[in-house]
Amino acid sequence: MSNKIKRIGVLTSGGDAPGMNAAIRSVVRKAVLEGMEVRGILRGYEGLINDEMIEMNSRSVSNILSRGGTILKTARSGEFMTKEGQEKAVNVIKKNGIDALVIIGGNGSFQGALTLHRDWGITNIGVPGTIDNDLGHTDYTVGAHTAVDTVLDAVDKIRDTVCSMERIYVIEVMGREEPYIAVMAGLAGGAEEVLYPGSKTTIKEIGIEVEKAKEKGKRSWIIIVSEGYASAHEIVDKLKKEIQCDVRGITLGHIQRGGSPNAPDRILASGMGAYAVSALLEGHSGEMVGIKGSTFRLVPYEKACFERGGDIERNTQLYKLTRLLAT
Repeated sequence: MSNKIKRIGVLTSGGDAPGMNAAIRSVVRKAVLEGMEVRGILRGYEGLINDEMIEMNSRSVSNILSRGGTILKTARSGEFMTKEGQEKAVNVIKKNGIDALVIIGGNGSFQGALTLHRDWGITNIGVPGTIDNDLGHTDYTVGAHTAVDTVLDAVDKIRDTVCSMERIYVIEVMGREEPYIAVMAGLAGGAEEVLYPGSKTTIKEIGIEVEKAKEKGKRSWIIIVSEGYASAHEIVDKLKKEIQCDVRGITLGHIQRGGSPNAPDRILASGMGAYAVSALLEGHSGEMVGIKGSTFRLVPYEKACFERGGDIERNTQLYKLTRLLAT
């Protein structure tokens, strides 16, 4: 073990994601096995500024692998975005004898981690925990798989009503500017249309397709729209001007963040958490753990945050397949 790292802190920041607890568990147990002390920092950067910490050991993370959310809680901190707030956080880190941090979160969290590394010399490694799957140079982020499963479960249930009532339903999903949830759930859920940032389909074109489908006897239709494209309400209002059908909108909202993580997210989080601790011991800092294929790798925060992971070609191909199978 590096003589420089005897005590680490671990925190979760930003929006919660299924699998964060699995990542915490992995970080803590790997660190303890390596002979390090662990401090759990509550409520993300806000808790770091306010010196909200708990001692953690292997028993602290018992039976949390299957739990959603984060036992360390999370928050968004406006104060940490200021130099004064950052200085408070750094002073707390030094006061508690913390040699390095593992930061579990998304894009905003890693921009904060980059600032700690670059401007304040605080050693840290990130574990990507975000349902949006919107970080660069990694195939997946912890929580994205489960979020798609949650959306798919909702789509399957809504389709029962869609078919029974012969309606058009517009289902709004999360994801910010990243289309991952929309295109994956659209294909897996058998949606007739998917609207996502970058898609070129117009509402008028959808209206024409609906009318053609009605002539063939099709009476139900599901459209999945990513929040980065438009709201369900906006799409419903526009569609009603194009077609004479019963059109309803549903926003799934924060149910996509919750729930027990599925197997892929538990496995991903467990591997990434342990890898993050190993990276610290090897002297790395200012980087996020990513995965390409089945291989873990370190990605500089600058690339993770500012070279987005959206695969345009992948999204296009999945969309084409969705439309093909919906005919």
